[in-house]
Amino acid sequence: MANHRIWAPDRFEYVKDASKDIEEDCVFCAKQAEEDDRENLIVHRGERCFVILNLYPYTNGHLMVTPFEHVARLQDLPTETTAEMMSLAQRAMARLEQVYEPHGFNVGLNQGRVAGAGVEHHIHLHVVPRWGGDTNFMPVIADTKVMPQTLEQSYDALEGAF
Repeated sequence: MANHRIWAPDRFEYVKDASKDIEEDCVFCAKQAEEDDRENLIVHRGERCFVILNLYPYTNGHLMVTPFEHVARLQDLPTETTAEMMSLAQRAMARLEQVYEPHGFNVGLNQGRVAGAGVEHHIHLHVVPRWGGDTNFMPVIADTKVMPQTLEQSYDALEGAF
């Protein structure tokens, strides 16, 4: 039996970054402080939160709604910030429906490393468009996702939509 490999070199940066102490070097705080929204994949800035494409998406159009404030727990966010997060999630879903026509969505957050948070010190809400055909054998047997669109193409489709 032949030994086959599927190479996913883009995953190395994620694996390498996942071991950093996120609290000292918060990716969300760093990106919001920059001015080039396109380079930082920020598709919208609200009053209390911003919407950013996930650099390591589950599907094309995978967005995150993130408060500007560096807070680890949802229960520690001001009520106004939580309300804006949900409002932006609704707007994100509406725009994703216009651009991608998904069949459904996963919307949620992971609070704490044991709950699956990759960035555990800065709470964020995932908005993931889903299609009936988006789950294939690649994630199961190769821990690799096949993305039919680049992040730049996703940015172009979603920018200015809010």
